[in-house]
Amino acid sequence: MQPVPLHSLSELERASLQEIALYQLQEKLLVGDLSLAKAGPKGSKSIRQKLESFSKEKKDCSPQTFGIPLFQVIAHDRAYKQLQEAVKKSRRLCLEVEATVTRFRAQRQKRSPMGRTLVPCGVFPEEPLSSTFLDNSSWSQRRGAMSVDSITDLSDNTSKLLEALQLSHPHELDPRRSLGKKKMLSLNPITWQVPRIVDRCCRHIETHGLQTVGIFRVGSSKKRVQQLREEFDRGLDVFLDEHQSVHDVAALLKEFLRDMPDSLIPRELYAAFLSTASMEGPAQLAALQLLLFLLPPCHSDTLHRLLRFLGEVARHAESSWGPDGQEIPGNKMTVSNLATVFGPNILRKEKPGEKDAGAMNFEDSTAIILVLQRLIEHYQTLFMVSPEMQRDVLRRLFQTDPDVIDYLLRRKFKAVPSTESEDSPEEHAPSPLPGRTRTLESGSVSSELYSNVSFLNLDVSI
Repeated sequence: MQPVPLHSLSELERASLQEIALYQLQEKLLVGDLSLAKAGPKGSKSIRQKLESFSKEKKDCSPQTFGIPLFQVIAHDRAYKQLQEAVKKSRRLCLEVEATVTRFRAQRQKRSPMGRTLVPCGVFPEEPLSSTFLDNSSWSQRRGAMSVDSITDLSDNTSKLLEALQLSHPHELDPRRSLGKKKMLSLNPITWQVPRIVDRCCRHIETHGLQTVGIFRVGSSKKRVQQLREEFDRGLDVFLDEHQSVHDVAALLKEFLRDMPDSLIPRELYAAFLSTASMEGPAQLAALQLLLFLLPPCHSDTLHRLLRFLGEVARHAESSWGPDGQEIPGNKMTVSNLATVFGPNILRKEKPGEKDAGAMNFEDSTAIILVLQRLIEHYQTLFMVSPEMQRDVLRRLFQTDPDVIDYLLRRKFKAVPSTESEDSPEEHAPSPLPGRTRTLESGSVSSELYSNVSFLNLDVSI
């Protein structure tokens, strides 16, 4: 196994990873107030459910972007994207119909003067219609993400697995799944969840503002920022181009993070993150990584995008020299400066508007800046899952969901370079395990596969 990005794990694997990370953090005494079990006769409540509940509070959802939970922002973006795709699809269909009618009229006019038999009204030309025009209905039923290469590889009695394979989006974006039904976790990677406003602000500054001196510190136009904010809140398709002021876009991004009812790092993990400030070296990074694994997917993906952006801004802090010998000014925003600006917006102890929300003692402020510095400097490794942690996840799933191990392992080994040609029809199927022929039988996990993963028999009780 090789280290893999966190977002490449399936929903089921990420849930198991959260539980393992919580267990290890409790051993380190970093999180003592979160527990896997819920007291009472109703049984246990997983840490995944607890952490996702951080961002699920009943609020007025009239705004589309600002001041609402992050998962609702992403749901609105997703609905907008589906609407745009439907509009584009309708336009393509209209163009197809128009082109067909035009060809029919041209042929009719060409044949009429020659005395030939006219084509009866309503009969279309002999040229076949395009596939887009003939079959648009099939696309409306398709889902994203990746599924199993053959449904016959699955057992008929594993209804949990079959239901899970139908999912391509996390359950919090589909409220119908949580009404009176037990939630099923998907075996596919969760859709990348970054709000449209965050991605567009980051892209705009990466394109037009990396050399802007004092980015995030120089003042902006309150009127223009308010106008952009209102356009996003109305659900409009806001394009940020070179005509937009970099400082206005920077202020817009800070306002979005500041107004989130739950910060990117949930308040329940505030003390745990700050406690890592007193650590040093690998121990500090290991603790930060485990804490990041606890974040809900939408918070984790958005934080990853933001940290990658801040790292890019910091790389242009110092002045440099162009190929023609001309000096390229730096933006003066070092990692420390960026951590000072964004720290209070990413790590918050209180909700916006609550009493003492803006108050912070010197020790906490210093710790927040130090923690965010480490996150910016090491985000590339912090959001990777080591082979050891992947094996821990598989061991745990082997005990709780043994029917899914076969599929998950074949999906992992699919990334192994194949010796077959690019035109081979096997290229889209999971690659055979090294040194083995693929003899997976329907309805069971082959003995050959289990012999390759004997490490799953180790006992892990969490």
